[in-house]
Amino acid sequence: MDLLPTVIRAEYRGEYRIHLAFNDGVENTVDFSQWLDGPVFEPLKEPGYFQRFFLEGGTVTWPNGADVAPETLYERAKSSEAT
Repeated sequence: MDLLPTVIRAEYRGEYRIHLAFNDGVENTVDFSQWLDGPVFEPLKEPGYFQRFFLEGGTVTWPNGADVAPETLYERAKSSEAT
């Protein structure tokens, strides 16, 4: 059985970037700005609110319930598009 990607550590890195560490050792800084469309993500455009993220359910989550699937974050962290 394949291991499901789980975010185990996240550190704010300025603007809309968060450095992510996954349960299999993959680490990279991911720019979240591409995902800040739609009503649930609107509050995250405010830098102070964006920085209020926490880990829940193996991914990055915000107080209003916004999150990005851990599989999506994992694929971005593994790609050359991560910053």
